Amino acid sequence: MRNLPIASEGIPYIIVTAIILVFLVMLSLWSLVVTLPFLLFFIYFFRNPKRNTKENPDVFFSPADGRVLSISKTGYDDRIGEQAVKISIFLSIFNVHINRAPMSGHVVSQTYRPGKFLPAFKSHASEINERNEICFGNDKCKFIVNQITGFVARRIVSDLSDQSHVTQHQRIGMIKFGSCTELIIPEYCIMHVNEGQKVKGAETVLASLDQSFNI
Repeated sequence: MRNLPIASEGIPYIIVTAIILVFLVMLSLWSLVVTLPFLLFFIYFFRNPKRNTKENPDVFFSPADGRVLSISKTGYDDRIGEQAVKISIFLSIFNVHINRAPMSGHVVSQTYRPGKFLPAFKSHASEINERNEICFGNDKCKFIVNQITGFVARRIVSDLSDQSHVTQHQRIGMIKFGSCTELIIPEYCIMHVNEGQKVKGAETVLASLDQSFNI
């Protein structure tokens, strides 16, 4: 199911909308004007494009499609055990909403935290909105992916359980209808993106562990 061009989470939305569309069209062709845009939107929103990027163990690829909202130093982070930097990515409703592993590793911990539903582009939203925090580890470092809801997004999906092993670019979940995804990595990493830059999950290199890496 994970290899389908449509994310499995979207199939119920598409089927229900299609059934409603057929029923209403039987009553009036004019109903297409109302129902067809919803059907097309769900097909578009839940698209699951194939990404063919090669793996690189020294690189953090973007865990999501969207725009880099901010890059900020966060000080010492107990979860990864060192000074950290946070890269926040804003996803509009027009972005692919599937989250992918930025680097291979195993799940150290996964914590769901209830919260509010402020617009994801608000600077303080990441601190108080509902979120799912996934801490990964490998033989090089620890890093965190935060799935954060937004004003429209109300449903976080995680494919992972504790001690799950993920490979780079593997789907790890999704957030429905507009959101924010954060990547927290060691501060010594070399940045390869800037604030405001558009990124693509599993394709755009956000940072690297080694100075010798060139995009």
